[in-house]
Amino acid sequence: MNLKRRMVIMLFVFVMVVSMFSFTFGVDAKVEKIRVGYLHTVAVDAQFWLMLNKLKTFEKVGFEVEPIMFTSGIPLMQALAGGSVDVAIMGAVISNFPAQGVGKVFLINSIEFDTAKLFARPETSAQGIANVKGETVATVKGTTAHVFFYNACKSVGLNSEKDVELVNMDMASAVAAFIKGAVKYVVTWCPFDTYIKERVPDVILLSSAKDFYPDAAIIGGWVATEKTYKRPDIMQKIIEAWVPANDYLVKNPDEALEWIQKNAYPDIPLTDIKDSYFASLCHTSDEWVKLYQDGTVQKWIGQVEQVYVDIGAFKEFKEPTEFWDPSLYIYTLKHTLEY
Repeated sequence: MNLKRRMVIMLFVFVMVVSMFSFTFGVDAKVEKIRVGYLHTVAVDAQFWLMLNKLKTFEKVGFEVEPIMFTSGIPLMQALAGGSVDVAIMGAVISNFPAQGVGKVFLINSIEFDTAKLFARPETSAQGIANVKGETVATVKGTTAHVFFYNACKSVGLNSEKDVELVNMDMASAVAAFIKGAVKYVVTWCPFDTYIKERVPDVILLSSAKDFYPDAAIIGGWVATEKTYKRPDIMQKIIEAWVPANDYLVKNPDEALEWIQKNAYPDIPLTDIKDSYFASLCHTSDEWVKLYQDGTVQKWIGQVEQVYVDIGAFKEFKEPTEFWDPSLYIYTLKHTLEY
């Protein structure tokens, strides 16, 4: 065999081997890069950490993820509006900015059943929600805590925007001010309640979100930019990555939460992480389908949106159907994942 023919055969074999390798191991598969903004609280990011590291479902669907942490939903939604994140995971704020035309809600994580709490310092001798009238209350305006506080005040005939001096602070600062005694009342969320109980042992819990469930249910979930929403392939893959992580969390909470605590919340005791998780209501992926289809999720989104209108965050109520799309999730589970 002459040298030229031998080289041609070797080249052919090389090309075939490379092609087989690429087909088998996905060398040519496109890796999609997405930026995910999230709040670092168990009710919001539990599934996310499982998707990213424990189960690596993001990797399995072909995503390279850049996680970007935020301290509350307001700056996170501002980042979404500005295009510095592609999708955002948050709490009650999914009923705020999307209702104003910023982003599309497409996936629900949990119901924040008992994550928000209203505390009074022991020296107030407060006995109920009504005691906040005329007082200074620290919280983060526009968040899950604010929505809960509005409902709490309304339940006793108070207007949270007129009968109380509501001081807007980031949550860490609000809790620090409360612990030091600079403010006598604070509305917070898990796991900040743990810090408060440790440092103010005689603290008085005046109310929590569970007192108003389900009539004032607060849900959290995923919002996509308009640009990302117009990419159904990306949206479907996010859902495909979320489903096994969600079901693993719901069906194996002890195992999942132990991993989450060690890898995402090493400074917080496991017992507190579990308390935070069980302060929310999480459903299996197929159970969520029913709540999407029967309008329950839409109703909950609308309830919180109405609170935002009432507190003056924006003027006009917009039907949730204009910014909430359950069809992506339902289709993916039925046709792609065959649930």
